[in-house]
Amino acid sequence: MAYIMSQKYVESMPLYRQEQQFASLGIELSRQTLANWILYGANTWLSLLYDRMREHLLKQDILHADETTLQVLREPGRAAQTTSYLWLYRTGREGPAIILYDYQTTRASKHPRQFLSGFKGYLHVDGYAGYHGIPDVTLVGCWAHARRKFDEALKALPESKRSSPVAAKEGLNFCNQLFAIERDLKECTPEERYQIRQERSRPVLDAFLAWLRTQKPKVLPKSAFGQAILYCLNQWEKLEAFLQDGRLEIDNNRSERAIKPFVIGRKNWLFSNTPRGAKASAIIYSIIETAKENGLHPYSYLTYLFEKLPNLDMKDKDSLDQLLPWSESLPLTCRAIKKNT
Repeated sequence: MAYIMSQKYVESMPLYRQEQQFASLGIELSRQTLANWILYGANTWLSLLYDRMREHLLKQDILHADETTLQVLREPGRAAQTTSYLWLYRTGREGPAIILYDYQTTRASKHPRQFLSGFKGYLHVDGYAGYHGIPDVTLVGCWAHARRKFDEALKALPESKRSSPVAAKEGLNFCNQLFAIERDLKECTPEERYQIRQERSRPVLDAFLAWLRTQKPKVLPKSAFGQAILYCLNQWEKLEAFLQDGRLEIDNNRSERAIKPFVIGRKNWLFSNTPRGAKASAIIYSIIETAKENGLHPYSYLTYLFEKLPNLDMKDKDSLDQLLPWSESLPLTCRAIKKNT
């Protein structure tokens, strides 16, 4: 099971190709058998760790969230072409590194509210309104998205005008100033970062907001530049929220990086056959990506889990915690070999 899962969810090799690979070695294993192994391993064993990791995730006070599309062919009452979603929730720069995926049929706001039930604190998000209304949560906007809007507005101009001092370039410059400050604060403590942001980032934000309000009446709302202006004004409360705590980040790139392995895998295996399979994939990706984030070798770690979990008291949370990806009691064989650079 560890090998099959590693091939599909780390190396992005679909089951039909694994079936062909085994056949070339003289081993007859149908893709249905491989799929059954994945379902059994995920829903019987790995789900125990997934649920425990979620409990630890909800105890944090700073999280990141994102979502992407997923096609599931045999969802009851839905056409095969209907779009489903994989939601991502992960920890920030502090605490244990935890990455969890959650399969849901829609992009409705009820899903993050349900998944994050009990969580209190800051949530890094993009501009999607589906995260609004989560109780006891302060949303932190993404300056990478804001900057991207002005970059797109600049690229939408004729090439002859891009080198001119156009307003889109001015907006991009405000965003670049903020990111330049963050690069200077990379090694700072949260307390130092908070203080320096008040001294350096706050004046830039105040000047940018005044500039945005001046520009708004001058632009066509549906133009690329107009969309960039409106995005920043509509998101302003969330965009300036990173000033509230030195542990917060200026963007949501952490979650975008975490969701990329799934997006790459999706290009190869394209879809999940059933909701049960989609749920299993979410569980396995969660275990594997959290393992990688904690410096573990996915195949070795999965092998270790499948050796230990069947002999474990399922109700003993302390025993489960010994198997979590950040546990110091894991054997060295689970650790990834560090390459010299």
